[in-house]
Amino acid sequence: MICSRRHFLHGSAFSLGSVALPWLLQQDGVIAAPAKPELEPQQFDLLPKPPHHPPQAKAMISLFMFGGPSHIDLFDPKPELDKRDGQTYPGKLKFDNVAQATSKIMAAPWKFRKHGECGMDLSELLPHLGTIADKITLIRSMHTGVNNHIPSMYALNTGVGVAGRPSLGSWLLHALGSETQNLPAYVALTHPSGLPLVGGENWTNGWLPSIYQGTMARPTEPRILNLDPPPHLRGTPQERQLDLLKTLNQKHLQQHPGENDLSARIANYELAARMQLAAKDAFDISRESRAVQRLYGIDNPVTKDYGTRCLIARRLVERGVRFIQIFNVGQSWDQHGALFQELPRLCREVDQPAAALVKDLEARGLLDSTVVHWGGEMGRLPVVQGTPTKEQAGRDHNTYGFSVWAAGGGFKRGHIHGATDEFGSAAVTDIVTHHDWLATLLHLFGVDPKRLVFKRNNRELTLIENSSAKPVTGLLA
Repeated sequence: MICSRRHFLHGSAFSLGSVALPWLLQQDGVIAAPAKPELEPQQFDLLPKPPHHPPQAKAMISLFMFGGPSHIDLFDPKPELDKRDGQTYPGKLKFDNVAQATSKIMAAPWKFRKHGECGMDLSELLPHLGTIADKITLIRSMHTGVNNHIPSMYALNTGVGVAGRPSLGSWLLHALGSETQNLPAYVALTHPSGLPLVGGENWTNGWLPSIYQGTMARPTEPRILNLDPPPHLRGTPQERQLDLLKTLNQKHLQQHPGENDLSARIANYELAARMQLAAKDAFDISRESRAVQRLYGIDNPVTKDYGTRCLIARRLVERGVRFIQIFNVGQSWDQHGALFQELPRLCREVDQPAAALVKDLEARGLLDSTVVHWGGEMGRLPVVQGTPTKEQAGRDHNTYGFSVWAAGGGFKRGHIHGATDEFGSAAVTDIVTHHDWLATLLHLFGVDPKRLVFKRNNRELTLIENSSAKPVTGLLA
């Protein structure tokens, strides 16, 4: 993965800050006084917990396209761009890469056409998505206003555009627990070429107990290492060893009450033992029919990897896993240049598997209770970045108006929500902020954002700090 200067400085700043902050707080006396003791130490686990109100969703699969897919070229056709292609943009734009910025309008080079009974306009780059147009909600008015990759990802995933906070998946585990005790409740499926930008921060538990952290499965086989015990320990010897280890761990935990990291580590050891059979089964797609594998494109080298991960995600949901993220490498959807080459290539990799996931979930009766999300942390600007040639042309960042789609779990079917202006540069109708997006997802899971709190150092912390945030009723079925 290529690390830009901006990302290096970001990482360095947070690394230095993490060292300096405790010292500064101690000097100021902020952490000198111990927190008010609880009458009894809190216990955290992954056992199922009742929602605040009847839920529509029980699980979520997030197909996160890090880098920012161009909504103008994929989801949001703009006739005005076609009319004024090559002309000077008449308004003001906020650029991230000012050095290569231009004000020259660039129309979408790919054709749009209507799909489904709903008449949803989609790019020719997404033919398979067109086959499920009547099953999805297309949101054309997303807005974070945090005009860079990492802060905008944080905003959509943790509620605020800064590092260190728990991700949505961790909050859902805290609120609802897990329907399975034999598999990780929160799984990240990464790309064989490398991690997404900022790696594990995408599935961090932040300051929630460690038991709620996401688990990264390996991008190639074996997805989970060391599932098979050595021959001399199989069967009764291993069972006796694990029983002894459990006894010793519980005694140790009793000597250190309230140590959440220790409790989480012990829980992980116990989960690892239970996973020996469950994980091998869940990640083994050879058990699927050839027809299902063809549906996901596993017979095609272009779609094989993404199709495999989407199929694994379905198998995990079937087995009670609460939250699954599927990532691309780095920020590969970030087409500041080579848009004409890279956008079609990436669409070919993910379009068929993503559509297959929705179809397969529906065929198995799982779509109504599973949210499928597709989208990145931003869209792109309506003007050219760099040289306007097919080899070099690109688009800069746009977090003020972009598109994502969602299916299942209580979202409307065949619905287009919101709109950007005539150039696609900003959301203007039925705007969906990251606060409202997260509130909507919590609502679908039966969780009241105001009641989803975690007490830490005499403070009540929550996923959504914006008091005006509310579920977007226009998205709900």
